[in-house]
Amino acid sequence: MNPNAILTYGQVPPPRQNRHAILRHPASCRHPERTPTRHSSTPARSASTRRSNREDDAGDQDATGDAVAALHLLLEARMRRRLFVDATNVTRSARELLVAAAKRHNMLPIAVMVATPGSVCIERQGPRPANHTVPEATVVKQRKDMVDSHRTLKAEGFLEVVFADSLYRLLPFLERLSGARQADLGLDGSNGLGDLNLVARMFGEQILPLWQWKPGSNVAGGDRVAEIRLGQQYLTLALCTDVDGEGDVGFDVMVPCPHDDECDGYAWVPAYSVTCLFRALNGDLDDDEDIVCTVQARTTATTRTTTPDGRADLEEQALEAIRG
Repeated sequence: MNPNAILTYGQVPPPRQNRHAILRHPASCRHPERTPTRHSSTPARSASTRRSNREDDAGDQDATGDAVAALHLLLEARMRRRLFVDATNVTRSARELLVAAAKRHNMLPIAVMVATPGSVCIERQGPRPANHTVPEATVVKQRKDMVDSHRTLKAEGFLEVVFADSLYRLLPFLERLSGARQADLGLDGSNGLGDLNLVARMFGEQILPLWQWKPGSNVAGGDRVAEIRLGQQYLTLALCTDVDGEGDVGFDVMVPCPHDDECDGYAWVPAYSVTCLFRALNGDLDDDEDIVCTVQARTTATTRTTTPDGRADLEEQALEAIRG
């Protein structure tokens, strides 16, 4: 496969030529969920995004002309990149400019039809904010224009016309996830997340901007210490590299001592996920059975080791005396 091949987000298996995908759909046919863009290998250029940039309103259809113009300017500058054009494109005049751009850059245009039923297009607008919706009459007309244009697409210069539900989607989806993981681990030639990789895996990437290692801190008996802080609230965590003496790696979060309100030691409880962090800060783990206080643990150990032989269990001694 040509390394410069331009595929749709569904990765239609192409001939050995550069291809340029034109995504065609009514303005509201897509599901109202956003696709994560981190490590995306096929960036899309969306007219709704351009409308939002132009008028701070992604649903403002009056701004569509300016949005399309901006989209085409970006398209010219980025045609050498691996992308598809995500815009309504239901009229011939809108498609002619894209086909011409593809030819100028020696790419073969492909039309991808998103044939979502009109009733579903309208229904999917329900959860959207008012400034992201499209008038129902506009949606109905756009879908009719899309259906009517199907028979003319190849005559317009499209190499192929495919329907979105026939695309190979699982493989590229897994490829993107794999690429993101490789990048996190630094296996793509980058530095990756480094010592934050475990943090991201356990607590999520949204924690990373708050995470600060505390070099030189001795509150965890030699374990590496970190802090997450937002406003006036914070949590202290310790990276444990030999959990239970089994060599496992994990995190503890600092909580109040459950034995003594005036204890000046450090109490720790295991933290397995961001939910544990929330519960720790909310006080829900203050009486957890897995809490270990460094002072109380030392006190208990000292009491046990300094008890004189023969008096460690007075009850047992009494029973022996009775038995004679």
